[in-house]
Amino acid sequence: MSWLHNLFATEKPIIGLLHLRPLPGDPFFGPDDTIQGVIEAARADLLALQEGGVDGVLITNEFSLPYEKKVSAVTTASMGMVIGALSPLFTVPFGAEAIYDGDATIELCAATGASFTRCLFTGAWAGDLGLIDRDVSRTLRLKRSLGLDKLRLFYFVTSEGEVFLNDRPTVDIAKTLLFNCRPDCLVVGGSAPGQNPGPELVRTVKQAAGQTPVVCGTGCRLDNVADILAAGDGAFVGTTFKKDGKFENAIDAVRVRQFMDRVKEIRKD
Repeated sequence: MSWLHNLFATEKPIIGLLHLRPLPGDPFFGPDDTIQGVIEAARADLLALQEGGVDGVLITNEFSLPYEKKVSAVTTASMGMVIGALSPLFTVPFGAEAIYDGDATIELCAATGASFTRCLFTGAWAGDLGLIDRDVSRTLRLKRSLGLDKLRLFYFVTSEGEVFLNDRPTVDIAKTLLFNCRPDCLVVGGSAPGQNPGPELVRTVKQAAGQTPVVCGTGCRLDNVADILAAGDGAFVGTTFKKDGKFENAIDAVRVRQFMDRVKEIRKD
């Protein structure tokens, strides 16, 4: 039995993404927006995800566009307030992610009691945000200093919208990441939210990862979930769960339930 089963009660978990609306300090947090409005939207999404039967929930600042390479204190404080307000409602394991900033993500998890997290913890990348250069040595030392030995880390081995500043194949990146950082799990994502990396890439990384789990990070849908679960060890799911399958919409509990019913058939739950 793997740690995935111990945490999520299944060997191939589906982790629903709870995308927070723009937060105080974000460029698109409007003059009439309030943190209470963010909390109310997040509460509705959380209840829909849990009603639909997901195995876990990851809370991210998905609408803090454009993302910061070093997340502002107001963002982590706002996320902490939202997660604190949701705390009595969790019926499944939850995680938290401050997008692109591994250190802020670790601190957020320490403050909220998250069981797991996902982030672009390693590598040097180039994209719309400029150069993103992660310092995983600092991040892991921060995790250790905060006593977060039980916090499970999901490492992106590919990045949404960025190019790795190295010409190595993804599978080679995965191999050295496994050696240098000992991740709990690898995440293979597509080029953007809702974009599928393809089951073959997930399968190839899984073959290289051995006993380390590998999950799909983006683009898992009703029509490809069987292939993705056959290739890897689970998936993060966001856009698929939203009304009409559109990134900007709220979570639709009916879509979640339909998806999870199919997953349970595949897993033979």
